[in-house]
Amino acid sequence: MHDVPVRIRFSLGTLLLEATPEQIIPVALDVIFDERVKLYRAQAYKYARIIIALREHKIDFIDEARVYSQLDLDLHSGLAPRPHQQEAFRCWRVEAAGRAMIVMPTGSGKTYLAVMAISALKRPALIVVPTIDLMQQWASSLEKFFRCKVGMLGGGSREVEPITVTTYDSAVIHMEFIGNRFGFVIFDECHHLPGQVNRTAAAMCLAPYRLGLTATPDRDDGGNEIMEELIGPIAYQIHIDELEGSVLAPYVTKRLELALDPDEAAAYQLSRQLYTGFLRRNGITFNQKSDWARFIGLCARQPDGRQALDAYLTQRRIARAGRSKFNKVWELICRHRGERIIVFTADNDTAYDMGRSFLLPVITHRTKAAERKEFLDNFRSGQYPVLITSKVLNEGVDVPEAGIGIIVSGSGSIREHVQRLGRILRAGEGKEAVLYELVSEGTSEVNVSERRREHRAYKNHFSWKRRF
Repeated sequence: MHDVPVRIRFSLGTLLLEATPEQIIPVALDVIFDERVKLYRAQAYKYARIIIALREHKIDFIDEARVYSQLDLDLHSGLAPRPHQQEAFRCWRVEAAGRAMIVMPTGSGKTYLAVMAISALKRPALIVVPTIDLMQQWASSLEKFFRCKVGMLGGGSREVEPITVTTYDSAVIHMEFIGNRFGFVIFDECHHLPGQVNRTAAAMCLAPYRLGLTATPDRDDGGNEIMEELIGPIAYQIHIDELEGSVLAPYVTKRLELALDPDEAAAYQLSRQLYTGFLRRNGITFNQKSDWARFIGLCARQPDGRQALDAYLTQRRIARAGRSKFNKVWELICRHRGERIIVFTADNDTAYDMGRSFLLPVITHRTKAAERKEFLDNFRSGQYPVLITSKVLNEGVDVPEAGIGIIVSGSGSIREHVQRLGRILRAGEGKEAVLYELVSEGTSEVNVSERRREHRAYKNHFSWKRRF
């Protein structure tokens, strides 16, 4: 037993430990010696690990890092947790000791699960979300459940309260100053966390309790390991098809293969031949992540590079936005008259072209905040029965009224496809959701569609109609 206890302080998103070499042995793998200040330094997210290790080895310490205490918090809700929420909470709290990710579909009650966790821990809580819309939605919900002022950090708001909601962008900026004020941090849509910038927000926060919420956790860039280190492992997972018809609306997905017009088909084949010929001549297969950058570089340097890039863009545009797709979208809108419909595109140009053609509201990343709110409010009220969007409504907005989704175009990402399905699955009386996927026949879209449908949510809900 040492006479002088270890002293732990929070410093700009890190921990400083004043300790002897002997005292530091139990946490040696989590700290480095900082010659600048002659103290040991650790990343803030390792706070709980360090405290537990010092306690286990009976090393006295003075904790000056955390500046929060227990909250006097009452939950005002008449809602009874559903069985899957109860089990998810138990797995997080008991089996994972309050540091884990929970994977649940959109509309299955992730927000209420977080409310249950905040109520049980009674610690100051920071909720980190990807968008300003979500920040405002979370703050509004939490104020109703706890009847207390909820702070917001982002989008022009700079109010920090014992319960605060912030965006990932704002968390990165402010965490070095507020990272010791919360005992519980929740990362909504936590698949955003592994980004080079976003992960710093988690690393600079010392909150010992952590909860990650997502419907689509899988990443192919090593991000899952980062999430496990900064949040914890997946403690509970339930899928869309397991909740269909009870928690989520019953649904069907339909892939409609549409023929290009003759002139479009000819233009597509010509552009496709120019593009793929360039790839073959230069040995580009897109099997490596670096191949896209290599393709762009060669387009800039090779004499025929500009022609190849133009050909790539042309064949992609034709496949994504052929005339038959426009006709089919209008046919489906008319067929589902009276229902709330979201039309998804892969790019802004197609979204705006459809908006002009059909005189319908369009939301993209260019849409101003006030206009976006107006469009969403009118959609929820039924004044606007149809919304057209590129990618910004894939996640991060609550539109429970939507029951019909039309995918005009998209990437090969399974995550994107599942997110778009999730937009229309919130349960409603007598509701059956329908997701249409429009695919240009005889184009690369057919293979892209096959890739993005590799998810169990589509296995038993798939019908395929070939030519239209």
